[in-house]
Amino acid sequence: MKIKEKITAPAPPGAVKTVGSFLLAFSLLVFSQQTANATAINGDSTTILRMREGVFGDHLFPLYEYLNISASDAAGPGAISLEIGGWGRVDLGDRSFEHRTEGDIQYGYLSYRANRSNFTVSAGRQWVVEGVGTERIDGLYLRSDLIAGLTAAAYVGNPAVTQPDFDGGDLIYGGRLAHSVPKYYSVGLSALRTEVSGDGIREEEGIDLWLHPISMVDITGRSTYNSLSNGWMEHAYTASVTPTEALRFSASLQNVHYDDYFYQVTTSALSLTNGIIVPGEEMWNVGGSVGYSATKNIALSAEYNHYEYDLAGGADYYGVNGTFSTTTGLAAGASFHRMDGSNDRLRYNQYRAWATQKLGPADLTLDFFDVDFDGSIGGRENTFSLAAAAGYDFSRNLRVAADVDYIRSADFDNELRGLIKVSYAFGVGKEGK
Repeated sequence: MKIKEKITAPAPPGAVKTVGSFLLAFSLLVFSQQTANATAINGDSTTILRMREGVFGDHLFPLYEYLNISASDAAGPGAISLEIGGWGRVDLGDRSFEHRTEGDIQYGYLSYRANRSNFTVSAGRQWVVEGVGTERIDGLYLRSDLIAGLTAAAYVGNPAVTQPDFDGGDLIYGGRLAHSVPKYYSVGLSALRTEVSGDGIREEEGIDLWLHPISMVDITGRSTYNSLSNGWMEHAYTASVTPTEALRFSASLQNVHYDDYFYQVTTSALSLTNGIIVPGEEMWNVGGSVGYSATKNIALSAEYNHYEYDLAGGADYYGVNGTFSTTTGLAAGASFHRMDGSNDRLRYNQYRAWATQKLGPADLTLDFFDVDFDGSIGGRENTFSLAAAAGYDFSRNLRVAADVDYIRSADFDNELRGLIKVSYAFGVGKEGK
């Protein structure tokens, strides 16, 4: 299941203790290797203050902090590293969520990579991306090249779910076996299983592939099967042809069975019981695009997609896009798209125009986005947003940026949002910045 969200539940005490233990162990390693001067510690901090007015007139000023730290040592026969990332939030104004303060460990794992066979082993909270398994787990992950182009990977642990009151299972395990010839193809078979008290609540298998038969052709795709519901979750394939450096064609095909795809999820927002997705729905999407670089500074593209739903009906989405850039730091673009669907919300024209200018360490951006509906949506036929942003690089490590968004939508006559963002990178050691 491909759910790529930041974890919003508070970190369980066990996870905090685990990451703390890793920090202690790695600190001992760092101190013992100082004479070798092979240890590097890098990190980055991002502080974001959001400002907006809520639906009920409340004034929301949530302050977020994201911190990532990476420590590595390559003095031995392989590289050992520690990766930790977490976030926290505090409401400076009215409460924006259920709790005024919140935070979590997004990832925290100790990893070792050998100098031969790409052997890797990682332990802790981490993202695993192996075929059908695109999961955040608290556990163990191993991967290695074998012989004759074969690669194997396996993982086991506890699912790290996005909501503490949603049952994501108490054990997850899976793996992937692939064969590759680097210049021509890669084909993988994968599977995963999630259990609660020994009973399976997720059981999926799949195939993924990349084909490169000739220099100008690339084909990628995947098919995923749900063994518990006995149905195909998804088929998704894309082919691209690049006859010249300036011209590119692509075509795509996707089929989703929602009952099988969302049979078991780790967040209630994607549950079939939320009323957004109708049980029994199936979707087909067939589309294509063409891109052309007229000059080094001008690029044009056009796209078309047809969506067909068994229950909701069909829709066609198509449009054109153009971009322009100069050597003086100016970049601009404009696009037009049309959605022709089976109801008022899916019949509209969509316009966008944007421009950005780089002025030494500073940059300025304007972005206008407009949707013109054929009929009335919530008493309004037109919605738009206008955004202005500015940023300044005080050094290689420090950047401050701010933006203001003005929005008129079906929910707000006039909505004003603001954001201030401070990014800082730091590092010490041989490879530290």
